[in-house]
Amino acid sequence: MIKIVKRILILLFIVVILSGIGLYIYSLDYYKADYNEEQFLANPDINIIIEENYIAQYPKRKVVKEAFIFYPGGKVEYKSYLPLLQELAMNGYLTIIVDMPLNLAVFNQSAADDIILDFPGIKYWYIGGHSLGGAMASSYLSKTEYELEGLILLGAYPVEDHQEDILILYGENDQVLSVNRISQSLKPIVIPGGNHAYFGDYGEQKGDGIATISRKEQQEFTIQHIIEFIKGR
Repeated sequence: MIKIVKRILILLFIVVILSGIGLYIYSLDYYKADYNEEQFLANPDINIIIEENYIAQYPKRKVVKEAFIFYPGGKVEYKSYLPLLQELAMNGYLTIIVDMPLNLAVFNQSAADDIILDFPGIKYWYIGGHSLGGAMASSYLSKTEYELEGLILLGAYPVEDHQEDILILYGENDQVLSVNRISQSLKPIVIPGGNHAYFGDYGEQKGDGIATISRKEQQEFTIQHIIEFIKGR
């Protein structure tokens, strides 16, 4: 019996090791940021804080009371969303892009907890994300003890029911998102000509539809509706 138990334990150990190796290899293939990063990090109108697990941006010479924590899409480098969120920051908000382990938000859903503690001067918090990141933000919101104002989902759908207000945006030509998982009662906003990848700056995404608008146009449309959503609270 002891020998059988030992064999089972050895087998389980091997399975765990091989699973870990497989996950690591899987994570090596991800979408990398595709833009001039230095240009955005040198923006003279924006204060930028670079921490080990996030990049925060907020406008200079302005008191900021509202913040948006953003979880990146699965297997997408978190810096890919710096341009989108910098544009939102330029409009008077603190934005925080979270660097997830192995570029998968599922491994740190509660990342927002420590971020909220880092910025005690913020009065109103919003959370959201793109694709898998949006789903994990939804999961976090259903569990956290912090009071947040709303959930903002880009190319994503909520995985839990929420009392907080929800903004959902997705591209008309998105072929990655399971649109049928989005309840029409949530009044999702469809971006004409948009697709799944154009919320970030990381090139094209496998399996996605072809956008008939530019990446800049999709992001400008997105920023406009995020601002309207926040101002409407």
